Amino acid sequence: MTPPPSGPPGAGRNQPQSCTDLFVSMTLLALQGFGGVLAVVQRELVERKRWMTRDEFVEEWAVAQIMPGPNVVNLSLMIGGRYFGLRGAMSALAGILLAPLVVVLVLALLYSHFADNPQLANALRGMGAVAAGLITATGLKLLVALRTHPLGLAACIAFGIATFIAIAVLRLPLAWVLAGLGGLSCWLTWHKLGKP
Repeated sequence: MTPPPSGPPGAGRNQPQSCTDLFVSMTLLALQGFGGVLAVVQRELVERKRWMTRDEFVEEWAVAQIMPGPNVVNLSLMIGGRYFGLRGAMSALAGILLAPLVVVLVLALLYSHFADNPQLANALRGMGAVAAGLITATGLKLLVALRTHPLGLAACIAFGIATFIAIAVLRLPLAWVLAGLGGLSCWLTWHKLGKP
């Protein structure tokens, strides 16, 4: 995990003011994340609140993806823990889960009454395309952070293409792809940085 940012508050970095601020911010973040939270999380934490740099976001999102559980929940725990320790991690976790839990329960009740409506089914299918577009747009925005990666942009793009082929075309299990390509990229990066 990345250490807490240092330096004066005006150095282009912000941080949550309290556990309450963290809870409210994570709650608002969670309520915006229907269908895919990557785009919303990146915009809020990096561009709007400036709690993280793009490079930190890419690194911590990668860690959040390989840990068990939902990515955004893992990321919220890491951010809360970074700024306020265990108390912050629990505040961020409560913020990211509480309001969506209530919303999902209410929607489940409504859906049970209207599940047979064909217009509703078609609307839900259409939202999938929007979610895919949001994820693609965020991925393209974060490509800039790969320019400073130790392996270089070409190797990073090659790993991205190989991962896409392995999962989308060959339909290999995610765990195998993470262990194989993820392990290889970590080892190559470690080697490139000159670690023993």
